[in-house]
Amino acid sequence: MALYAAAAAVLAGVESRQGSIKGLVYASRFQNVKQLYALVCETQRYSAVLDAVIASAGLLRAEKKLRPHLAKVLVYELLLGRGFRGGGGRWKPLLNRHQARLKAELARLKVHRCVSRNEDLLEVRCRPDLASQVPRFVRVNTLKTCSDNVIDYFKRQGFSYQGRASSLEDLRALKGKCFLLDPLLSELLVFPAQTDLHEHPLYLAGHLILQDKASCLPALLLDPPPGSHVIDACAAPGNKTSHLAALLKNQGKIFAFDLDAKRLASMATRLAQTGVSCCQLAEEDFLAVSPSDQRYRQVQYILLDPSCSGSGMVTRQLEEPGAGAPSKERLQALAGFQLRALCHALTFPSLQRLVYSTCSLCQEENEDVVRAALQQSAGTFRLAPVLPSWPHRGLSTFPGAEHCLRASPETTLTGGFFIAVLERAEVPSSASQAETSAPALTPRAAPKRKKRRCKAAAAPSTPPRT
Repeated sequence: MALYAAAAAVLAGVESRQGSIKGLVYASRFQNVKQLYALVCETQRYSAVLDAVIASAGLLRAEKKLRPHLAKVLVYELLLGRGFRGGGGRWKPLLNRHQARLKAELARLKVHRCVSRNEDLLEVRCRPDLASQVPRFVRVNTLKTCSDNVIDYFKRQGFSYQGRASSLEDLRALKGKCFLLDPLLSELLVFPAQTDLHEHPLYLAGHLILQDKASCLPALLLDPPPGSHVIDACAAPGNKTSHLAALLKNQGKIFAFDLDAKRLASMATRLAQTGVSCCQLAEEDFLAVSPSDQRYRQVQYILLDPSCSGSGMVTRQLEEPGAGAPSKERLQALAGFQLRALCHALTFPSLQRLVYSTCSLCQEENEDVVRAALQQSAGTFRLAPVLPSWPHRGLSTFPGAEHCLRASPETTLTGGFFIAVLERAEVPSSASQAETSAPALTPRAAPKRKKRRCKAAAAPSTPPRT
């Protein structure tokens, strides 16, 4: 019993400068200082979670003599710690009276935040190492080479190829000069976190694209077959555009729009470097593009990745660890633009399939935008149930939101991302009769690794040329 009282005193000292000296003196008198220190540290780490559970369970209202810091320590021990094994004193029966309610509130909090583990409830700032643990994902540019030859090239450089990953644990365990093939995307290689390939000859030659796995999903799920006409509505910097071109095998057309002239110029250079020849760039606001324009009459696929808060970007977490959440005013402005862009995209007469994505974690930019757009489409479009095995789904804010995908360093070892795939619920009268069905809802199966000669990266000792 003395342990919990001591921990509460120290915790109060940590959270209040005025009580810090008193708390530390109390700690110095306690015999098992290591046990006390561990309890205080863990309680402090879960402080926000414990506050939420205690408040929603009404513990302090029911037990008016229980002080807040002691309640926090006791609830930590009950729900997240040892569970009063071999101790607890008079506090144990008190907490047991509220145990069912407290556990229910903890479970409800997990459901609300779409997590399954207690540690996933922690704020990102309480886990500063998470962003730095995201592996280096590298997409093989199939317009210039193939996975087999890139793998062989890295092996000749002294890297150890570990085969296809079978789980996230395989990716998490990567170290040194080892790399894997992603379990989902057959053109995605995975290297240990912090692997720097910006000066690698394959990257400089356009054979590799340094692109996070979550960022690869939009083009993969749009899945336009070769020969299709596609719109990339907010295209710069162009990684998704080059991915679309690779899926099209440069057969068809990509209409790419962006308002930023400098970003568009850089994108043009990079697309040329990666061998993209089916893309038409336009320095134009997508909202000003007319769906009735004859140039876009055959567009059946649209990728919309609009400007967003960037709250899920791993690089932002690393570079700005103290960055706070976007303001409500900024979120409202961004969400308004995103909704207008999405509703505008859904008016293209031949559209069959659309992917909406953001690198944001905010519900206002994600589920709320998709729900509003579906309501305005009046049943013309619906959410496609994609990647059923993907572990992180959309927030349950409306029926069908579980068809959306979310990504995060915690659940998928990627940057934070949101993806929704919308498909037409009816065939438009102006659509081509040659292709009226939506494409497959799951990505193409990855081929088995075979020794074969592909172009470009096959040179035994010298880097490929552009």
